[in-house]
Amino acid sequence: MKNKISIFWFRRDLRLEDNAGLYYALKYETPILPLFIFDQNILDKLDNREDPRVTFIYNTILSINKQLKDYKTSLLVKYGDPIKIWEKLVEDYDLDTVYTNRDYEVYAKERDEAVASLLSKKDIKFKDYKDHVIFDNDEVMKKDGKPYTVFTPYSKIWKAKLSSKSKDNILDSYYLKPYPTLKYADNFLEYSSKEEIISLSDMGFKESSLDIPSDQVKQSLIKNYDEKRNFPALEGTSRLGIHFRFGTISIRQKASRAAKLNQTFLSELIWRDFYSNILNHFPHVSDGPFREKYEAIEWVNNEEHFDLWKQGKTGYPIVDAGMREIMHTGYMHNRVRMIVASFLTKHLLINWTWGEAYFAEKLLDFDLASNNGGWQWAAGCGTDAAPYFRIFNPYTQQKKFDKDYKYIKTWVPEFGTDEYPEPIVDHKEAREKCLKVYKEGLADQ
Repeated sequence: MKNKISIFWFRRDLRLEDNAGLYYALKYETPILPLFIFDQNILDKLDNREDPRVTFIYNTILSINKQLKDYKTSLLVKYGDPIKIWEKLVEDYDLDTVYTNRDYEVYAKERDEAVASLLSKKDIKFKDYKDHVIFDNDEVMKKDGKPYTVFTPYSKIWKAKLSSKSKDNILDSYYLKPYPTLKYADNFLEYSSKEEIISLSDMGFKESSLDIPSDQVKQSLIKNYDEKRNFPALEGTSRLGIHFRFGTISIRQKASRAAKLNQTFLSELIWRDFYSNILNHFPHVSDGPFREKYEAIEWVNNEEHFDLWKQGKTGYPIVDAGMREIMHTGYMHNRVRMIVASFLTKHLLINWTWGEAYFAEKLLDFDLASNNGGWQWAAGCGTDAAPYFRIFNPYTQQKKFDKDYKYIKTWVPEFGTDEYPEPIVDHKEAREKCLKVYKEGLADQ
């Protein structure tokens, strides 16, 4: 007779330390088998067979498996359709409970509901926990029970809630306390996998050579974040996005540090929670505007202009620098992301979903909720209360944030020579056309 065990399912929480779901799993008396599934439904949608994010996940899985050997266990790694994999797992093991951390994306929620339904038919419990954000679901809500759709009041209540369970100050907050996961590491199932972990090539991928930003950030960078974050030529941002995205670092740990060192950096983490909350409560944003009346905008969608934007050949130097940065590194400075997004949607009148999809393909730190929220903010159709006629002027943005052209010259070496192209649209004319198109599109709404 098989001994009863439970499973912890890793997803966007690829670490052993301070892992909420893993902590609760290991505290339970049933031995825990750790599991990771390379989800074929997600991987098959990736066009780039050398996608650096897949390499990053793969290497992280190998690292976790190596760490688990210290606790006399192994990571069970599967590849395929999660539902089919779980159908097999419930036959192979006498399962008591499946533990995991929540994922708020539409596909993930549908997948988890299907898995939970499958398990319940076998009297197996499915328990999920909050780990990816500080507050989720209904934890930060208006007095009428509805979700916040404007950031500023959400942020105010978020901070108040964080302080509500503090002894002396925000750093003592109950919500920021780390989970002592490995205190219960003896409860891992003693297990040595007989299977080799599937290779990247067996999943149809090649190893990427693209550099991944470190998960270690200087204290001075966070301390000076508010002063330097808007200047793309400076080392002023953390570049931790990919680590937040896949949970190789704890959001609680970074929020504690931010609360101590810099409120502006903390605010960036609140934005993550906010956009995750929007996606969770308003799933229609994943494939359409938050403000549905913006469906009426008559986009130009000039494919030649879109290609020039992607190549960084628009004739607007700060736009081109950003587009070349993302092309070569998988990263783009946060200020520049706003500039290039505004340029695509407002100057070129190209549907924001085109830009969103391109960023989803290229960004190492792609996160559906934050990427979607940022693009809708740029297009004026999202949660932001600002009117649609906010249009970034690329020239004034450059003068303000890259006045010595250091960032631009790093990525656009031909700038200032005859080789650099003329602007593909005139700023003044593009602005006037944008205002006209938006006004006409929204007139009857």
